[in-house]
Amino acid sequence: MAEKSSRGPQDVLSSSPDENEFPFGYPTNICEDAPDQKYLCSNCNNILKKALQTLCGHRYCSACLSWIVRNNKNPICQKCKEEDPSTLSEGSLLAEERAFGDAAINKEISELKVRCVTPGCSWSGIMKNFEEHQSLCEYALIPCHTGCGHMVMRKNLADHLENGCVNNVTMCQKCKRSLSSSEYQQHSCEGSLCGEQKRVQTETSSKEKQNHSTVLINKDGCRFSEVGCSFRGSKEKMKEHEKTAVGAHMLLLLQHIKQLKASLCTVSKAANGFVPQSQLNVNVADKSIPDLQIPGSLEINGDLEVDCFPASVPEDESVLQQLVREKVISELENKLHVFENIVSVLNKEVETSNLEITAFRRQSELDQNIIRGLELKIAELHRCLTQKDAGLSNLHKSLLFSEQASYDGVFLWKITDVGRKLQDSVTGRTVSLYSPAFYTAKYGYKVCLRIYLNGDGTGKGTHVSLFFVVMKGDYDALLPWPFRHKVTFMLLDQNNREHIIDAFRPDLTSASFQRPVNDMNVASGCPMFLPLTKLQSPKYAYVKEDTLFLKCIIETNS
Repeated sequence: MAEKSSRGPQDVLSSSPDENEFPFGYPTNICEDAPDQKYLCSNCNNILKKALQTLCGHRYCSACLSWIVRNNKNPICQKCKEEDPSTLSEGSLLAEERAFGDAAINKEISELKVRCVTPGCSWSGIMKNFEEHQSLCEYALIPCHTGCGHMVMRKNLADHLENGCVNNVTMCQKCKRSLSSSEYQQHSCEGSLCGEQKRVQTETSSKEKQNHSTVLINKDGCRFSEVGCSFRGSKEKMKEHEKTAVGAHMLLLLQHIKQLKASLCTVSKAANGFVPQSQLNVNVADKSIPDLQIPGSLEINGDLEVDCFPASVPEDESVLQQLVREKVISELENKLHVFENIVSVLNKEVETSNLEITAFRRQSELDQNIIRGLELKIAELHRCLTQKDAGLSNLHKSLLFSEQASYDGVFLWKITDVGRKLQDSVTGRTVSLYSPAFYTAKYGYKVCLRIYLNGDGTGKGTHVSLFFVVMKGDYDALLPWPFRHKVTFMLLDQNNREHIIDAFRPDLTSASFQRPVNDMNVASGCPMFLPLTKLQSPKYAYVKEDTLFLKCIIETNS
């Protein structure tokens, strides 16, 4: 039984818990290791049973929460009061419909290692098998179902009924004495049929007691009590027990069938004519041999010859054998009725399981549909995020362009990582580089530079090639065409000694200087701007710290 806490509601309930039940929480002393605080009920402080989590985040046993709500007009979470009364809110109000089953905690609790604390029992296992063990534990104290008031170990119940139970008595029909089962087996009365009548009466009395005990057990016991299950509990507990103890019920049923088979074999042998000699009670002291009526005996010359007591049944069977047969048939009919009930119960359980499986499948399909819908939403959000990333990238490029743009026709281009970029140009990975765009005026021509570090055309592999590119601008419709301003290129010596300078005037007939139709015109400029040997020579400082500077000047006044 669950241990009582200082504020345990067990004291207030209208009825005491049934055998093997823990109506609130499981006692903490059944755990092999001390349970974590998260496994304890906020009310009874025992291990949670059917854990529910409230809106305030605390956990209660299902029965504890039901008891609190039923016995309080305004049930407030006790843990919230203890932790910080100033933080009480609507979430601290307890209600069964506002709590939800904590499947994660229930699963963890079901895997806790526990042991049976009944003295003498060495069982250990996990929590989900604990209650089933309690209903079968041989060392558990259970009340005798005859109502004698004794509490006996489950394994000693048969011995108690046989020898010690004051209510388990049988009356001898001959002498009208009330005898216990063991006394009745040894009891002997006068009369040739007393022994057989005693055996039949013993069976009848045993059957009556069994039927009586079945009635007592079935009031609040397991439907499989007929075959040996002694679990008792409320209707809710009984349903849960019948679902979880199917395996144990099958084992009990198998044992019972084996016993029934052995009993039928014994009865069959008796009915076929083999009567043990001990069943024939002959009182030699009271009667003479001729007075004894022994079946199958012959008197020859005054001597009595007795055969090996074959039970030669006359054509109109004896009263005793008829009684035995009727008794056997009655027992078989009762057994058949019991087995029909058991099969009916199992069929109902199978139907219930099938309905539950169907419901789980439907729920699974609904969950799959929800998951697919969420996946579509995630994909849509991912697309939106990609588009926003692209927009941010464009904004970043525009910002960089705005920072680097020149609006007076003079542009200074800084190129870093010259060694790597030159190698990329030689291998063909990145043949040329474009500079950021710049303008001859705020609303003037939009242009840029293009450089081939390994050369292009006639300068390929020997010179650095530098070109001028006219780009499509926002104000081209207002500008005169073709482009006719003088362009000057400068490679700056970072020691300010000898700059490389080259200039040209646009060829007005070239398509490179007409109004752009596409994003940019064909580049035009100096394919042999600077020999590579001079660029890489240590005598000059055109490349310093792997960086070079190019300057472009557009004479807008010419």
